[in-house]
Amino acid sequence: MANGQKRIVIAGAGSIGCYVGGCLALAGRQVILLARPRIEAAMRQGGLRISDLEGRDRLIKNDALGITVDPAAALPGADVILVTVKSGATQEMAALINTHARPDAVVVSLQNGVDNADRLRAGLGQRTVLAGMVPFNVVQSPEGELPLRVHRASEGKVMIGDGGLAGLLDVASLLDVAGLLNVGGLAVETNGDMKAVLWGKLLMNLNNALVALSGLPLASELADRRWRLILAGQIDEALRAMKASGIAPARIAGLRPALLPRVLRLPDWLFKRLARRMLAIDPEARSSMWDDLQRGRPTEIGELQGAVLSLAERTGTPAPLLKNVTALVRAAEAARLGSPGLAPEQVMPPGGSRSG
Repeated sequence: MANGQKRIVIAGAGSIGCYVGGCLALAGRQVILLARPRIEAAMRQGGLRISDLEGRDRLIKNDALGITVDPAAALPGADVILVTVKSGATQEMAALINTHARPDAVVVSLQNGVDNADRLRAGLGQRTVLAGMVPFNVVQSPEGELPLRVHRASEGKVMIGDGGLAGLLDVASLLDVAGLLNVGGLAVETNGDMKAVLWGKLLMNLNNALVALSGLPLASELADRRWRLILAGQIDEALRAMKASGIAPARIAGLRPALLPRVLRLPDWLFKRLARRMLAIDPEARSSMWDDLQRGRPTEIGELQGAVLSLAERTGTPAPLLKNVTALVRAAEAARLGSPGLAPEQVMPPGGSRSG
């Protein structure tokens, strides 16, 4: 079946899902967005605007969009299902796919965290589930603004693989899925070690919480050494827990993970010179965790900092900074007042240190 004839369902069309689905639709792929009522209403009224860091700015008119809130309408005809829901909704989405999708549909997890593909597999039995990783940040326009705009505010290639589980999908079929998804504005490639890729991404995703707690745009937060020292401390704790667990994360922005805390601790002027790839971010970019706090939704702190804390607990590795960051995000979730706008000094644990 030709790529243009295969049907792709975006299961959970939020910021990432709308961006991915929009790029695919603009490239002529058959796409259906399975979305929440707010997103569906906005798109039916004003369409979908797709923009990116490289300057592309494209509009999909509302009559050219396939969008629904009904899984029974979206999932039965899917050849490929891209799961983009938040981690807390993974099991619920697995149940919907199990109920409505064909047994031969290929399911790809494009979610934060390290174990969502495994969660999907646990709920989907013998179905083919691929691990995936989205490296870039997507910013959604404020509620009520039309057309709904999703803007890719950083760079990077989406990676998909079999998660190291032999026999799930042969190499040719995996390349076929990657080729189906590899379109303008959405670079996709395969990777043979998705476990390392996902743990590598998790190291940088530890910064999501700092953006959420500070309320700063990502570029401004990373340009401030006081915040980078906290990120470096979190990464030090994570690397120790990973090493004790036998996990070797992949390179981040071209750097070996062990070098990342050193680079983050550099003076601002030197960091800006040496970390250009890391700072290739649109000024408006923030983290999805910041967006969750602003909208009063649960965050993915349990799948990010929480994943490392689970390793630390199992291996007896101290992680006081990760614990404190987690507690502060949980408090902000409970308050439902948006980002608390904390200063770096308010994020350090009592008597804590940023040193590695």
